[in-house]
Amino acid sequence: MTERPAAQPNTAKSLTIGVFDSGFGGLTVLRALLALIPDAHYIFLGDTARLPYGSKSRETVARYAVSSAKFLQAQGADLLVIACNTATALALPDIQEALPIPVIGVVEPGAHAALTTSSFPDGPHHVLVLATAATVQSHAYTRALNALGLEACEKACPLLVPLVEEGWTNHPVTDDVLKIYLTEALAAAPATQTLLLGCTHYPLIEQAIHRTLDAIGHPLTIIDSADAAARATAALVARQFPNRTSDAKPTCTFYATDSIEKFQRLGSNFLGKPVAEVNLIDLGG
Repeated sequence: MTERPAAQPNTAKSLTIGVFDSGFGGLTVLRALLALIPDAHYIFLGDTARLPYGSKSRETVARYAVSSAKFLQAQGADLLVIACNTATALALPDIQEALPIPVIGVVEPGAHAALTTSSFPDGPHHVLVLATAATVQSHAYTRALNALGLEACEKACPLLVPLVEEGWTNHPVTDDVLKIYLTEALAAAPATQTLLLGCTHYPLIEQAIHRTLDAIGHPLTIIDSADAAARATAALVARQFPNRTSDAKPTCTFYATDSIEKFQRLGSNFLGKPVAEVNLIDLGG
């Protein structure tokens, strides 16, 4: 995983971690971070005015993501987590080049987590990646997995994000959609042993995915890229900020570029607890 070393590790104050997403799915990454690094201050930005990133060009996504990253650094972030698969896939090098602080994305941690579940008794280990169309089209997961010696099969699942945002995480319609996607994907890659959730919305339907895999008779080891990114961040913090002071409990500040009420309503489902206050900011076009 590529990391930008901290020029001057923060040893004088408690750690501030910036977390960025194009919307609110990245709150599942924040949820995992809160459990693993409970003594930090978190600043979360959802660029809700400019989503979806998946319909934009790589250059536009990079411009949006860099402006959001710079905002979080200006708010005092000591390191940045890109909790967005599209921004990670299309703009991670641009963000790392633009910021003097450590930056970590979600793709490579997910690939490395898949590697830890792998064994090679009968040849290459196959990993099925469920993701949005934009992430699949980038082939970022295929490149990351292939670099580790793993075979990848990517499956675009465009209906899952709206179903999750509708709150249908335990609904027969979602089960039916998952059955179609998973049956198609496993027919194309029957040797698959591991399933990698390549979208930060998908942890909310992990139980439905388990249920569907059991129903079609093809259970898989499931890797949550949001959890993997949080674990990679915790390891980075231990290396680069070993002498930081600790807050008694984590604190969170939330920003969004549009749709404050929707962010609070849906964000609470993703974070697993109420999002009481969200600050509206304008980052331009």
